[in-house]
Amino acid sequence: MSHDDFYIQILENNKKWSEGKLQADPQYFERLAKGQEPPLLWIGCSDSRVPANEVIGAQPGEVFVHRNIANMVIHSDINMLSVLDYAVNVLKVKHVIVCGHYGCGGVKAAMGNQSIGIIDNWIRHIKDVYRHNHTYLDGIADEHERFDAFVEVNVREQVYDLAKTSIVQNAWKNGQNLHLHGWVYGLDSGIVKDLDVNLSDNSDLSKVDRLML
Repeated sequence: MSHDDFYIQILENNKKWSEGKLQADPQYFERLAKGQEPPLLWIGCSDSRVPANEVIGAQPGEVFVHRNIANMVIHSDINMLSVLDYAVNVLKVKHVIVCGHYGCGGVKAAMGNQSIGIIDNWIRHIKDVYRHNHTYLDGIADEHERFDAFVEVNVREQVYDLAKTSIVQNAWKNGQNLHLHGWVYGLDSGIVKDLDVNLSDNSDLSKVDRLML
């Protein structure tokens, strides 16, 4: 079996990284192996240019991460729900951040009609976000500005979809200290924009979305 240079290099990188950590702190991995108590769940895009830990300067053990195309919160996605349930009910995270990014390929694809493959079915959920906000978005003449606005709108919608889950609402009912936030990351600046959509209870939800748990 042959390996290309990139594959060999990343194995070597791992060894150097591990050795560097141990030189700085001989008990580093021993402590990590004992368990995790991250204060934050990060729901982000799968895009390789948005590494959750690096963006916020966090260390291993400080961020629980779920990533998918265009940072979506879909109520039938058992993967996302399982991560959310574990983070909220077992790890007892205090913050959940939905972080999108400008220039998101999934959001861009949802603005067009080109078929890409099986991902078309996932992007249909993003298209639904556009449909619910088409009056605002269609009113933006500049295509690039409309693209940026759609990225922001999508993040806001996902934060509210998080708040609508039984997992989050049950935590709030039980008095758990849990806060939801929406961010957008700038690929060309490295800076996060807080969209000022911060929820700590279900008071901002419509009556039909408040579950009687």
